[in-house]
Amino acid sequence: MTWSVAFRLRRYLRESLWVMPLVGGAVGWFGGLASTDLSGISDLSTRWQYSASTAEAVLAAVVAASVGLVGFVVTVSVLIVQMATGTFSARYMRIFYRDWAFKAVLAVLIGAFTFSYTLMRAVEADDVPNLGVTMAGAFLGLGVLLFVIFLDRAIHRLRPVAVAALVADAGRRALHQVLEEAARGDAPAVVPAPYAPPGEPARVVTMVRGGAIQAIDFRGLGRWARENDSLVVLRHPVGDFISAGAVLIELYGRDPGPDAEERLRSMVALGVERTIEQDPAFAVRIMVDIAIRALSPAVNDPTTAVQVLDHLEDLLRLVGQTDLSDRAAPLEDMETGLVVPVRRWQDYLALSVTEIREYGHSSIQVVRRLRAMLEELADSVLLERREAVVLELERLDDAVAREWGQTVDIDLAGRADRQGIGGPSARG
Repeated sequence: MTWSVAFRLRRYLRESLWVMPLVGGAVGWFGGLASTDLSGISDLSTRWQYSASTAEAVLAAVVAASVGLVGFVVTVSVLIVQMATGTFSARYMRIFYRDWAFKAVLAVLIGAFTFSYTLMRAVEADDVPNLGVTMAGAFLGLGVLLFVIFLDRAIHRLRPVAVAALVADAGRRALHQVLEEAARGDAPAVVPAPYAPPGEPARVVTMVRGGAIQAIDFRGLGRWARENDSLVVLRHPVGDFISAGAVLIELYGRDPGPDAEERLRSMVALGVERTIEQDPAFAVRIMVDIAIRALSPAVNDPTTAVQVLDHLEDLLRLVGQTDLSDRAAPLEDMETGLVVPVRRWQDYLALSVTEIREYGHSSIQVVRRLRAMLEELADSVLLERREAVVLELERLDDAVAREWGQTVDIDLAGRADRQGIGGPSARG
């Protein structure tokens, strides 16, 4: 199994809605068979013993309740997703179908169904599986408890700020993963995209089919480059959508032959859309989408945009304080190894600020919170990155002047406030 296939399989299992319920059903079936065998050797107290008619009634009730609850869980889930996608975007679906609580409640309820259904065949007038009947009721109770937990989690996650917090946390994990790759001794050289090495490549690896680059096996590509005395240059960063026939990788040095192309392609995972795993910028993209949707005239909820800016600032501060250049291999006279194009600080900053400023310049809350975020970043990011922040502050000044210059609120719009408006730390 190639690295890209294994990566896609892990993602499929993580995001699949049927794998855990199927496992739960299988466990319930085997558990029902096992409890039938154990009933002959277990000796429960009289309070946990049942008559044949009572056991059949209990098991039938568990079967019916399990099936009914599964239908109810699915119905509630569809309503939650419908409400959520209308509030933020369809990208909420990824958070929803990765939620362990939703899969766990389905797995336990389907397991309770198969367990009870299997056990019903073992009930006889003179032989009642008392232990199994008790366990069936316990499994149903556990399913109800998990459903309450799932409902509580889902309702709390309907708030846009909760989604923004989850996405920001995923972005931080992705950035830490990138830092771990860069901290290794055989770390790839990272360069601002695009990168044009001198000379003509010995071989060009093109895309066989189109897709978004979801992840890259940096270790595998670096190891292959060293073993084959080649310089492997990726032409696109994680997150780019590449069309069929476009250049994916350029090889410099010794030509390994056409047989190496499929091997190199297998270390780049493609999909229909971006993922956050190795792409912190996609987390920024999702948070910005939530903010600008809240700023649309149909919603008109600037407070949500301000809350999203809170989490954007936290992620941007981490990016702005991270310097990969001291961990990267020197590019001068580099003959073997791996070169990976990465986004610049300016790219992250523009992605985070531009559209929110464009759609939120008419909201005092948004421009004040945006100014507070940029001023904080100017004080906290690496020295060589402050110029980009200052430029964004100038653009914000221009937008505020055009929108509020002829109004009595120009002084309010030009101040920084970490709460948007009404904060005690607003600067006069």
